[in-house]
Amino acid sequence: MTDEIVHEGGCLCGHVRYRIEGDPLRACHCHCSQCRRASGAAFLTWVAYPVGAFAFIRVQPGVFKATDAAERPFCPRCGTQLTFRHRESTRQVDVTAGSLDEAGAVRPQDHIWDSSRLPWLVIDDALPRHRGERGEG
Repeated sequence: MTDEIVHEGGCLCGHVRYRIEGDPLRACHCHCSQCRRASGAAFLTWVAYPVGAFAFIRVQPGVFKATDAAERPFCPRCGTQLTFRHRESTRQVDVTAGSLDEAGAVRPQDHIWDSSRLPWLVIDDALPRHRGERGEG
C-alpha cells in the first residue's frame, strides 16, 4: 500500500480520462484572453503537476495548437479543454481544475494575467495578483 496522493479527472462526457500521482506544484486563476476564449468563462483555474505524474488513461485527447509555443489538449467528443502545455516545458503540465473529479480539493494560490481581468469581474479573495505571469507585478 502507498501513501501517494492520486487525483483523477476527465471531460464532460467521460470519454477522456486522466490520472495524476502526487501533489500539485501550484494552482492559479488565469485571466488571459486565450484562457477565457478556450474555456468560454471569465477566467480559468489551472493546477500544475510534474509531467511525469500525469497520464491520460482512457482515450488520447485531440490537441489544439493555440500558438507556436502552446498546446491545449481537449476531448474530441465534447470539446472539454483538459490541459495546457508550453511546448518548450518538459517539467510541468497544467490541468484545468474544473476537470478534476475532486476539484474542490484544489486551493489556488494567486491570479495571473490580472491586467487582462474583465472589468466587471470582482473577486475579493486576497490572493496575490500578477499583471502577467508570476514575477510581473
